[in-house]
Amino acid sequence: MQHKRNSSSLCTPHEHALSRRVMLGTMAGGAASMAFGGLATPAVAEALRQKEKQVLFIWLDGGISQLESWDPKPNTSFGGPFRSVPTSVKGVHFCELMQRTAKHMDKLAVIRSLCTHDNAHSSGVARIQRGDPKNRGVVYPYLGSAFAKLLGPTSSKLPPYVWIKPGSGGFKAEHAGFLGPKYGALAFGDGQPPDNLLRHESISEEADTQRNELREAINRRYAVQRRKVSTEASTAVFDTAQQLMKRQDLFDATTFSAADIQRYGTHDLGRHTLIARKMLEAGVRFVNVTSYGWDTHGDHFNGSASLIPKFDQAFSAIIEDLHASGMLENVLVVAISEFGRTPRINGHIGRDHWPEAWSTVMAGCGIKRGIVSGSTNEQGTWVKDNPYDIGHVFHTMFKALGIDSIDTEYDNGGQPLPIAHEDMQSITEVLA
Repeated sequence: MQHKRNSSSLCTPHEHALSRRVMLGTMAGGAASMAFGGLATPAVAEALRQKEKQVLFIWLDGGISQLESWDPKPNTSFGGPFRSVPTSVKGVHFCELMQRTAKHMDKLAVIRSLCTHDNAHSSGVARIQRGDPKNRGVVYPYLGSAFAKLLGPTSSKLPPYVWIKPGSGGFKAEHAGFLGPKYGALAFGDGQPPDNLLRHESISEEADTQRNELREAINRRYAVQRRKVSTEASTAVFDTAQQLMKRQDLFDATTFSAADIQRYGTHDLGRHTLIARKMLEAGVRFVNVTSYGWDTHGDHFNGSASLIPKFDQAFSAIIEDLHASGMLENVLVVAISEFGRTPRINGHIGRDHWPEAWSTVMAGCGIKRGIVSGSTNEQGTWVKDNPYDIGHVFHTMFKALGIDSIDTEYDNGGQPLPIAHEDMQSITEVLA
């Protein structure tokens, strides 16, 4: 990675001072410990002390409807059967399916004017999660891999990019694009650890240490005449496994209080978001929580009545907890899909793919609170003002975390490449 200007902006001096805000956040953490069943753990206190920037990326695969969430249009031709409800910010309303999150609008920034271009899942997922860079001659990294490269692991030495998802897990090297497999995603299928993570009982700790020393020596010899991008990925996988072996507690669901389990929800999204909270507390840099099943082409309103309250429950709980502990100062939270849903209701009582006018939400590190950016027209069919593409969102996320997205570049084997679309810039009105 190359920097055209000094990269000290990634860690400014004031971050190391014990400010009044940090002290208040730490005090809030003590209150959270009593209110939320021990949330303010030593790991949280350490995270507050370090003030290391982290990301929680909630991916709603298939496309959540903006009309049944962030940008309701009740009593219009395309508004659907649900009402809107007032939020904690005067004049801002959400769909009634989002009543819990509505109480936390004062901590959120909602962007209601996304206008992207791809309405297919197969290409839209990659386009949104890679930021649709202008240079398409190479395969760009997913956002999690980008942060793994740009910011690296935190002082916890835990893997910088983890993916909590339903189904199978494993290491997903393809997320890293041209950065190389070292920066791929470590996926925890159903929030479970990788297979065979525990050291076999027949192997002592001393023997395991000797084995790893031998492996490292062989790897160094092997790497002499091999491509660095391949050998460093192999080494990174073993190093990651060693760190995870020391943190079995990350996968111990019995450490969650009954109250927390009920607050987040016993459904997949609730359980996985609660695991994500623990990963953030432990110091993972970037946590992706994925929820599937949002592609509601048929029976959309019954589907929304089932899906969106689950998201509302989990999302409001994590925002509440991160705020109460003080971690929201350092954790950037983003909830997004590959596109929104059509205002027009189809013949199957469903909403189809709609990239032309939809919404996303951000909160936390570097983000202004209690603000709505952009708007759609009365019917919700088109963006009315301030249209933004995904490149603008990427610039905004980088900027919120202190990364100069204009003058910071990747080094792709001597080829300088922008980290975000060079014809776009950050959405300044949502930046703190």
